[in-house]
Amino acid sequence: MHPGPVMLQLLDKDIWTAAGPQVRVLGFAYPTRMAVIRLKDGLFIWSPTALGPELKAAVDALGPVRHLVSPTAMHHLFLAQWQAAYPEARLYAPPGLRQRRPDLAFDGDLNDGPGHPWSDEIDQVCFAGNRIAVEVVFFHRASRTVLFADLIQQLDPASLTGWRALIAQLDLMSGPTPQTPRKFRLAFTDRKAARTALARITAWPARRVLMAHAPPVLEDGQAFITRTFAWLRG
Repeated sequence: MHPGPVMLQLLDKDIWTAAGPQVRVLGFAYPTRMAVIRLKDGLFIWSPTALGPELKAAVDALGPVRHLVSPTAMHHLFLAQWQAAYPEARLYAPPGLRQRRPDLAFDGDLNDGPGHPWSDEIDQVCFAGNRIAVEVVFFHRASRTVLFADLIQQLDPASLTGWRALIAQLDLMSGPTPQTPRKFRLAFTDRKAARTALARITAWPARRVLMAHAPPVLEDGQAFITRTFAWLRG
């Protein structure tokens, strides 16, 4: 897959985003989006998308890449590209990814709590209790931006036809606002753990919500997250 020109978009001081190529899974076209956060020690790359020369040049202009972070075990398609391009960066695995990609050399694991090199600038919570994937949700304090990968999605209805359009509609993937797909809702087997994680996330004073598979929410992020996960509190 060879992406076309990619532009980094400045969201706030020291945080950028870039849309990557669509990724097709069982015929469903998922938009992809990554984030670049400039920390005191270098760049934190969240959910890296396909790495082309234009994107690499834009990233290199911001500083050295220090941390490559996959937020769920499903966000692994382009990690090898980035690890090859930035061998001095540290690669971090969310729960389940080491088993899925034994070919990758991981330097650390993502979990709850402090202790990560970025803990002074970025908070994180493991949204536990889901059979499909355990997502690690991040909060960049300086820009008040929350980063979600798979638990909130919105596919373009124009990219869907036939039975896939119907499935996406029933799964809440193609509605008028970003939502948690029905399959993820049903996959929560430990709702107590999930509600504990959600309480920590909704306590963040979020302004923005950046999502890998949906357009970003640029204002009132805390209220958006509360509304989006109302189904879990009920």
